[in-house]
Amino acid sequence: MLTTPDYTLALQTPADAAEIHALHEKTFGPGRFARTAFRIRETAAMASELCLVAHSTESEKIVGSVVLSHISIGRTPSLLLGPLAVTPEYKNKGAGKLLMRQAVERARSAGYQSIILVGDEPYYGPFGFRPIPRGQIRMPGPVDPARLLVCVLPDGTEFTASGEVKGTNLL
Repeated sequence: MLTTPDYTLALQTPADAAEIHALHEKTFGPGRFARTAFRIRETAAMASELCLVAHSTESEKIVGSVVLSHISIGRTPSLLLGPLAVTPEYKNKGAGKLLMRQAVERARSAGYQSIILVGDEPYYGPFGFRPIPRGQIRMPGPVDPARLLVCVLPDGTEFTASGEVKGTNLL
């Protein structure tokens, strides 16, 4: 558990499921089920040791969450980050950035090699995410190639994974 003046971060637990579901519904709406990343997560085991929630120190409610799932890129194991969700009342107040920093650092410390996501480089760039060269990996559905980003976790290592992205069930 990590506590700051504004937030307490903790690993997600089964008891958090209803609040997280409501957060995702409020943040992304029903269209989230059609997104390619959502479809991948349906077949992927969660990396539960990396999935975090942020509680407001004022209300103790969950105000944000981040999920990481096990995937393969071709034959190379990796992680898919998402969704990162913050309730609208807490946007731009540091919860999302805190969740991102902790998720990336925990994945790095646990020995994972890379994390991919679909998102905006201006937001995710400061956490080490860079565009994946066009055509290097293939998602199983439509994705704007400019929004396909990777964070290579061992510093100085090149991202060499290539091929189809698939969820992996490591249970």
